[in-house]
Amino acid sequence: MEISHTHAKGAEGSSGLPRTAHALPRFICLNILRLDMAFWKRLFKRRGGRDLRPQRLDYLNEALALERQGDYDAALTSYRLALRDHPTDPRVLQNMAIAFTKTNRHDEAIRYYRRTLEIDPTAAGAHYGLAFLLLRRGETEQARKHFERFLARPPQGPDATQWIEHARRALAELNAGEVS
Repeated sequence: MEISHTHAKGAEGSSGLPRTAHALPRFICLNILRLDMAFWKRLFKRRGGRDLRPQRLDYLNEALALERQGDYDAALTSYRLALRDHPTDPRVLQNMAIAFTKTNRHDEAIRYYRRTLEIDPTAAGAHYGLAFLLLRRGETEQARKHFERFLARPPQGPDATQWIEHARRALAELNAGEVS
């Protein structure tokens, strides 16, 4: 029994394609490959053009939602995942500091506020939060500096007034020597 040369072992050409494929013009082979790619693209798209491939989760928004529910430990896990994707995002770092503050892990909170300020020295929220944590520790001079930096560039918006007034009162008490 004789084996056809196209089916015998080693019957491929130098490109790895069966020798019979070499008989096809190059443009036909390329068009077949393009059609194959188009098939896969269509396969992974929904109607309306939405991509069906897995998307990365928005860990920052997930963490914020968990915080609103009061689940700070789960929120911290999501913040860590967000930080893995965006290690220099000041919003993630600052929100982690806030969550650490709410769970009474003040040393961690201070560390994350400071990291936020390394990346964005004008981050008003980080100056504000760090000032109060340092004040609580008794580091009044450092707290004063952060209150002053916060008040030099306070945040804008309807809710900002209460934070600005709170910082002004704390700074006034520090300057009057009422807080030690």
